[in-house]
Amino acid sequence: MTLSMTMPKAVTQPPSAELSSNYEAGVRAYADDYYVPGYSPAETDLLCAFRIAPKPGVSMVEAAAAVAAESSTGTWTEVWSNQLTDIDFYKAKVYEIHDNIAFIAYPMDLFEENSVVNIMSSIVGNVFGFKAVSALRLEDMRIPVALVKTFPGPNVGIYDERVWSNKWERPLLGGTVKPKLGLPPKAYSTIIYECLVGGLDTTKDDENMNSQPFSRWRDRFMYAQDAVVDAIAETGEFKGHWHNVTAGSTMESLRRMDYLHSQGAKMFMFDFLTAGFAASTDVFKHAGDLGMIVHCHRAMHAVFTRQLDHGIHMRVVAKWLRLTGGDHLHTGTVVGKLEGSWSETEGIIDILRERFIPADHAKGIYFDQDFAGLKDVWPVASGGIHVHHIPELYKLTGNDAFWLFGGGTHGHPKGSRAGARANRVATEAIASGQTLEEAAQNCPELRDAMELWADVRFDVTK
Repeated sequence: MTLSMTMPKAVTQPPSAELSSNYEAGVRAYADDYYVPGYSPAETDLLCAFRIAPKPGVSMVEAAAAVAAESSTGTWTEVWSNQLTDIDFYKAKVYEIHDNIAFIAYPMDLFEENSVVNIMSSIVGNVFGFKAVSALRLEDMRIPVALVKTFPGPNVGIYDERVWSNKWERPLLGGTVKPKLGLPPKAYSTIIYECLVGGLDTTKDDENMNSQPFSRWRDRFMYAQDAVVDAIAETGEFKGHWHNVTAGSTMESLRRMDYLHSQGAKMFMFDFLTAGFAASTDVFKHAGDLGMIVHCHRAMHAVFTRQLDHGIHMRVVAKWLRLTGGDHLHTGTVVGKLEGSWSETEGIIDILRERFIPADHAKGIYFDQDFAGLKDVWPVASGGIHVHHIPELYKLTGNDAFWLFGGGTHGHPKGSRAGARANRVATEAIASGQTLEEAAQNCPELRDAMELWADVRFDVTK
């Protein structure tokens, strides 16, 4: 039997010829098409809350509609090719405006599955340089459950890491090695050992420690792992070090991970923002394949999270990180040396730890967010904290948090080992309902730390 196939006729004229009679060229106000007051968002819509400062002479409605248009299907003029698709279905819609906050709904089909990169390219792409706005800030985002389920989420989660480390009923404790740069690998490992034997659960590299001439990564990893093994033998407890595998290329980061795994290490850190979400996705997936835990440093975040009228709020970055699969994330401390309010930091902690986060305007959370079956993320408090901050930190985070004491360990008058002991004793005391003063009665290291930093509160107004 002979099979025959009818081929489609060759197109001899562009589609514009037959569609031109239905096409009205020209420029229309963005609001004519993208401002849809009263639209009821679908469960599958991705929702954004934008804080918008329109340019003088531009109305809030027009500025919001411009953001919706240019972050979805629109451009500055009418185009005939809109007739080749269902623009009304695919376009973003401004459905509500409250003061200077515009609420915009995006159909889920605008976004590639399992791709924070694609979400960023659309939502926080060209619109932030748009002339219609003086300033623009993405305050919050609701990712629909249907899209959430296309992401892997964290590999480990809080409970499984507690099982692995056998650390319960208190926050986990760590310390960043100081000075953060300039130490040769052997001296570096000595500091790691002193901290771990003194009582910290882990130590870590800082964000800018990669593979500089004074400390090449392979030498540092080797000596650091030796220090971890020795500290475990000395204390009989779980101990670890968060080795920074961040490198100039994703392939090199993966190579460093493989080396660590071959040496028995189960944990590492990664500068996920400077590396980018595409690189982070590869690193997190490889970590899952190797059975390793990823501590995520947010270096660079304040470039776009700190300004109150322009950029991206950290709560949105936290959502993206949880989707992509980091196991730990720095959230700020409120009481330390870095910027961050109590209520907003609470909100970020909720986003990392809870399965369902209800809208709470006091915490800056504009939408309900359901993370479905994704595992939770350890919130990390780091930056200028010491023993006097521990009671307030505990009120903020409770037990399921990871606290990092860098200067608050190494700045102790009797050295890093004494500083680590002071932090361990203070944390266990507060978690068990004691006061610092009660704990200090039987711990001279804690007494020394309390005396040294009694007046250090990082209140920049005083």
